[in-house]
Amino acid sequence: MITNPAAARTDARAVDAIRETLRGGGWTVEVQATARPGDAGRFALEARDAGIDVLVCHGGDGTAMTAAAGMVGSDMALGLVRGGTGNLLAGNLHLPHNPAAAARVILRGHRLALDLGVVDRIDAPHYFAVCGGAGFDARLMADTHATIKRRWKRTAYLARGLAALPGVRSALYRVTVDGVTHERRAALVLIANCGDLFPPFLRLHHDIAPDDGWFDVLTLNADGTLASLAAFWELMRGRWSHARGLGERVWFGRGRSVRVEMVAGEQQPVQLDGELTGETPFEARLLPGALSVLVDPARVRRRSRYD
Repeated sequence: MITNPAAARTDARAVDAIRETLRGGGWTVEVQATARPGDAGRFALEARDAGIDVLVCHGGDGTAMTAAAGMVGSDMALGLVRGGTGNLLAGNLHLPHNPAAAARVILRGHRLALDLGVVDRIDAPHYFAVCGGAGFDARLMADTHATIKRRWKRTAYLARGLAALPGVRSALYRVTVDGVTHERRAALVLIANCGDLFPPFLRLHHDIAPDDGWFDVLTLNADGTLASLAAFWELMRGRWSHARGLGERVWFGRGRSVRVEMVAGEQQPVQLDGELTGETPFEARLLPGALSVLVDPARVRRRSRYD
């Protein structure tokens, strides 16, 4: 079991509840707390070499994806317990908020073969399970301080985002999806692997599933507060379609390889599951079924029917 530093220091009761629930189910549990960036990946590699069956991650999306980097291609299963700011992957998989309840799901859970996205950078491959993006969303992640996130969780992003709307500006992007190039004016470019961006309040589309074998690519064109609110309203109302791929302010595409670059202007920051990962240009590749995650099969809708 990997727990992030905040959880290890400030939520010892949650760690104890998870460990004792798993032990009560007959499992042997070793707890390791991260102390510096990259520890979760190192712990995952050590667990892989030791023949561990299940890696339990008590943390946020960043900790989970760092651990996933050491698990891709192995037979280990990932169990998730919410302990970070966004917990978007846990939300998309409808996992319980209560640590002991989440541990009980891990005990009886079924394996879901989750698709992952990967972006190759100079330092290492970077993985994401929910979404990656460039522009406004990445800048929002950069501008939301850690102390505020620890106190207000996801509400911190919402408050910071509303405050930043007057400064939203679109730029001209070149988005290449499976070899087909599109030039779009956008305040943000989003590559989604999951359908819920702010579970349960903001869903991109009912046909997006984390095991459907596709990226869903989205751009929002907006300048200033009113246009930004109008674009998000169009997105939430679903006033665009897979067939046309186009709304007044929203553009949609679907593929397995996506390259994002600027046509003109300064490079934009990039985030992968809420973690800043350099700037444009970047290319994301889909890895179908790359990670086994333990879920409650009664609560997770499986593969999308969209072809």
